[in-house]
Amino acid sequence: MTEHKKIPLPEGEEPKESSLLERASGAFGFDPFKPAPFKGKLPERELKPARVRRKAAEPEVEKQAEPSAPAPTPEATTQPATETSRAVVPQEASLPATVPASDIVLHQGVGGIELSGPSFDIDRAHLREQGLIVPEATASALREEFRIVKRQILGAAKQRGTAVSRRVLVSSPHPGEGKTFCASNLAISMASERDSEVVLIDGDFAKPSILSTFGLPKGPGFMDCLADESVNPEDLVLGTDIPGLWVLPAGNSTNSDSEYLASERTAEVLDRLTVGAPHRIVIFDSPPALAASPAAELAKHVGQTVLVARADSTGQSALEDAVRLLSGCSDIKLLLNATQFSPSGRNFGSYYGYGE
Repeated sequence: MTEHKKIPLPEGEEPKESSLLERASGAFGFDPFKPAPFKGKLPERELKPARVRRKAAEPEVEKQAEPSAPAPTPEATTQPATETSRAVVPQEASLPATVPASDIVLHQGVGGIELSGPSFDIDRAHLREQGLIVPEATASALREEFRIVKRQILGAAKQRGTAVSRRVLVSSPHPGEGKTFCASNLAISMASERDSEVVLIDGDFAKPSILSTFGLPKGPGFMDCLADESVNPEDLVLGTDIPGLWVLPAGNSTNSDSEYLASERTAEVLDRLTVGAPHRIVIFDSPPALAASPAAELAKHVGQTVLVARADSTGQSALEDAVRLLSGCSDIKLLLNATQFSPSGRNFGSYYGYGE
């Protein structure tokens, strides 16, 4: 290998201490790779002055002027000026969702609209002749049976706690199956509760029978409230000497009973009777479901329905058809009426030694 000291130097250059690469470059011609010499200087580019970018100003929040805002009090003007203003939330966004009046749960004593109709005495002998519960009578099988029935209805109403749940419809598939008998006894039994009052409404406009059942005089009633918005139901109810029991007659019948029941006026009348009065129960004696259309319309305004079936008379297909027609109510209970035999030996009233 040739020593780097023996590599010949280019002509005209004096030997000097240099590195091996530097001497190789001089010997083998690495100079052509150098940039060509340039006489003078390149013109310098003028630099543009820098621009200061300013952040866009945020839009100021304007306070909504209240139409009838009172003049500021001296205490309000003493607040520090450094306090930042807050945006006013639109009133529509802060309002609660609309809730039907009948779904409002109220926890208070009997209140709402007070019932102010005239009061009448009920003939107890007349009730006994029709086989109804006599309030002051001793314990009986009939009284005990309706105590069982009413306890289930009152329990469901208390659990839900709404005005709709305190409205009970009593109907049957066909006439003659005992719907008026059951509605009347249920009303008398519920009225005996210490903290309840009952409004029994005759909803059978074609053939009303509640007034004759209790021996009450005829007069305007439920249908008159629906037909005339200036008439209030609390003025038409009839009081009785049975504590806690009120009766609202059917009123004057029309050719458009179902159309009146399907109107918004029906909800207004029922809300007036039930909203704000959590201890008030409304019971409807409706026409037979398979014989008249008002029963299906009334079912849309109640929270519980008692469908009366007569033993050895009402057929299964009739019950199924009636349930479909009354499906506007989500809670339908079946009440078997006029039974003569109990497989379990149930004999209410015999324990007390009394019977009717």
